[in-house]
Amino acid sequence: MTYAKNCLEGKVILITGGMGAIGKVVVGELLAHSARVVVNDLIPAPEAQELAQAARWPAERFLYLRADVTRRSECQALVNRAVAHFHRLDIALCHAGMAQSCPILNYSEQDWDRILDLNLKSAFMVAQASAQAMIQQGIKGKIIFTSSWVQDVPWPDITPYNVSKSGMKMLMRGMARELAARGIRVNSIAPGIVAVGMAKRQWDTEPDYRNRAQKAIPLGYMQPPESVADAFLFLCSEASDYITGTTLLVDGGCSLYPMD
Repeated sequence: MTYAKNCLEGKVILITGGMGAIGKVVVGELLAHSARVVVNDLIPAPEAQELAQAARWPAERFLYLRADVTRRSECQALVNRAVAHFHRLDIALCHAGMAQSCPILNYSEQDWDRILDLNLKSAFMVAQASAQAMIQQGIKGKIIFTSSWVQDVPWPDITPYNVSKSGMKMLMRGMARELAARGIRVNSIAPGIVAVGMAKRQWDTEPDYRNRAQKAIPLGYMQPPESVADAFLFLCSEASDYITGTTLLVDGGCSLYPMD
């Protein structure tokens, strides 16, 4: 995507799950367009710094903060530290999440709780704390959730994940409705079957999964993570300032029809 390299200049962006496979691509794109980026994840700080140096992320515009965003106190501390370091918060990307492949008949209560806590509850807590910080500073900011095409089309063997993303859709719409009067825009990005992580491993090692996934992608190939980063760049930029309460589907057409 072609945007001016300074299109995010002056913006401070917080992203949770920013050291994951997709997250790192998003962070790189934001930094390449002049944003100041606070990256949250669970990996140790020295490891995060090594990854940042290897990627040549500019140290003066990058900050890594380790925090468990399933805990309210750590969410609040994360936002507070981000604001203290860069003196403002313009955009919060609630990106942290996980999936687990398992038939619904075999899912444990513990796995259900773990997925919903990270994918949905943490997104709510980070978004809430970020919105409070924006309002306190008088910033008409943005909150962006990472949802998925499966928020509307159930994909087999990841039903708790489907549920978390469906709930996120309503969380996004509810927050957009309530925060519009404050000038805060709230939206979601819904990728498709991205060629990283669990989906890529299953694509490469499970023929049944690959056959099913190929049928589900009208464009015919797995989604490059750069396309997700491009969507984030758009929603973070001024080009999206009149958009709120919307899911931006970037899924290669997966949501167009049931794959079966």
